[in-house]
Amino acid sequence: MGYVFVLVAATLWGLLGSFSKLAFQEGITPLEVAFWRAAIGSVLFGAHALVLRQARVAPRDLPAVLGFGVLGISVFYAAYQLAVQTGGAALAAVLLYTAPALVALLAWLLLRERMTPGKLGALALTLLGVAAISLQGGEVRLSAAALLWGLLSAFTYALYYIFGKLYLSRYATATVFLYALPVGALGLFPLVEFHGKSLLAWAAVVFIALLATYGANLAYYAGLRRLEATRAAVVATFEPVVAAAVAFAWWGERFGPLGYAGSALVLLGLLILTLEGRGKRP
Repeated sequence: MGYVFVLVAATLWGLLGSFSKLAFQEGITPLEVAFWRAAIGSVLFGAHALVLRQARVAPRDLPAVLGFGVLGISVFYAAYQLAVQTGGAALAAVLLYTAPALVALLAWLLLRERMTPGKLGALALTLLGVAAISLQGGEVRLSAAALLWGLLSAFTYALYYIFGKLYLSRYATATVFLYALPVGALGLFPLVEFHGKSLLAWAAVVFIALLATYGANLAYYAGLRRLEATRAAVVATFEPVVAAAVAFAWWGERFGPLGYAGSALVLLGLLILTLEGRGKRP
């Protein structure tokens, strides 16, 4: 079930870039999309936590949770939206998944997780796939800005795995996001220029907050409780495959041959990791 939860989350996150492009097309800036994602998400997680009485955080853990709000919400949400704007939905998603390499290193250093041959092989295939997609010669082009925002989103995204392993054994997902999301929204607020929005723009923003944020995070952290951080990180690399397919069908973002070969390598890494984990209990 851990794999199922993470794959559901990856699918919902894979839709994020294309719905963000829809919001951009309707006149919303990337930072405003990031703000509304955090603001609406904070209402959803806040209601969830209060109804289930999951609002308490120990004072000793509050600085870490609030710091996660700054890095994991303000910086990550903004960087990812800017990566979508500068490089497209598909490229932003695959650059995001240089994160598993950072997760493997941090999990080895901080969580003392073993680095097995299967994990190393899956990570190598994943990184090779991401490199192939980034260097391919199709209509999706890599620029300096797209690379900068994509790698920044990857670094801050890697913190989700490590933070989740350190603190979600103590708190429900809704508890953490009850505090982190409002901090993230406040961090973004001074940077946002607000504009009038059409119904379609609001629909895109609500989808991003409701399904790609609230639903995806609930599913992902349910999976993370059942899997090692490195294993969950590589399983979630199904996200750029979804993002690339949807961006192609919806926005006409086409990869070249190397891009499609890279997507296949990402899936192969996911398959190897899943097969290696069969029958093992975390």
